[in-house]
Amino acid sequence: MPTASSGRSPATLFSALSRLCCSRCGTERTPDEIAGLCTCGSPLLVGYDLDAVKAATDPETIGGRSPTLWRYHELLPVRSAEHVISLGEGMTPLLPLRRLGAEYGLSRLLMKDDGLLPTGTFKARGAAVGISRASELGVDGIAMATNGNAGAAWATYAARAGLRSFVAMPTGAPAITRLECALAGAEVQLVAGHIGQCAEIVERTVASRSGYQDVSTLKEPYRIEGKKTIGFELAEQLGWRVPDVIVYPTGGGVGLIGIYRALQQLRELGWVTGEMPRFVSVQSAGCAPIVSAVEQRAEACEPWQEPHTVAFGITVPKPLGDFLILEAVYATGGTALAVSDEQILAEQARCARHEGLVICPEGAAALAAARRLRETEWLGPDEEILVLNTGAGLKYPETLGNSSDAF
Repeated sequence: MPTASSGRSPATLFSALSRLCCSRCGTERTPDEIAGLCTCGSPLLVGYDLDAVKAATDPETIGGRSPTLWRYHELLPVRSAEHVISLGEGMTPLLPLRRLGAEYGLSRLLMKDDGLLPTGTFKARGAAVGISRASELGVDGIAMATNGNAGAAWATYAARAGLRSFVAMPTGAPAITRLECALAGAEVQLVAGHIGQCAEIVERTVASRSGYQDVSTLKEPYRIEGKKTIGFELAEQLGWRVPDVIVYPTGGGVGLIGIYRALQQLRELGWVTGEMPRFVSVQSAGCAPIVSAVEQRAEACEPWQEPHTVAFGITVPKPLGDFLILEAVYATGGTALAVSDEQILAEQARCARHEGLVICPEGAAALAAARRLRETEWLGPDEEILVLNTGAGLKYPETLGNSSDAF
């Protein structure tokens, strides 16, 4: 029998997408039109008919599908397979870090390594789903503010889809990401400032160009849907269960919010059980608005003044979704921690030498946080700790030179 939301039988259901809902005021709207922020200025979140998902698939069925993030298509917003724009993204490895874990005093330290995705970062997840949905809805071009990697990923997937792209990034963004954008045909504007100032330029650009959509962090609803597949994957890779703690390097925080929402959906489906992992939001001491908010038990953060860190991807002075990040941290009994650039560079070098993994500085920040949280005994020695590496270290040659005495 066809489901009420899809009009199709469970056997032919590709997406159980049912609605968009404001993350703050709760206003609902149809998902079948191009959407930005709610009229109240808050991000829109995607809702699904989970009964239809239960009728259409299950973990065993998913396990037999191709190893990309699209194996979870019922819980993704693209309505038809013909509109999927893909470069083979997803199902990155979940790796035990035995030597580093022994050094930290953690017997079950794991890393989800998204540096192996297309464009070398986890941004490929949000770009794949966001561009696919934009293409399906008839968007002609995308525009975004970026610290580098997101712009590179979205420009790449836009090229794959045949869409135009405009990217505004700080002059201090990694040169490699600037080159990636240009190679993909993006119109790139460099800004002598931080990502918030880039966002102002993007807003003006979109207002002046017909058919363009602002796809900056959380200004459209679908990037988060790609990022949440990290949560689906790690649960599946652990045998449909969850770790005790998830340590996540936080800039805009879309991945943290997405993982939290993914695990909520899996619990509602009954595919995982038990308590949620404790979420740890990791930032640099040079840009730590979420950490400051958690210390004050605030529901939103204040803009960080003069942000600066070698972990450029987490240089976000005021995340648009700050209240959603804080909700995930508070609801799971988690915490937030700031680490210094010196600690970041040290862990980046140790990870390469002890584990053979050349990770990005943001991933190294998560490792540095795990080390410190074990030292304070916030982490137990036998707890299962999962850290996220969000990108390939080779995209940051300037940090590799600073973190190693090999040259």
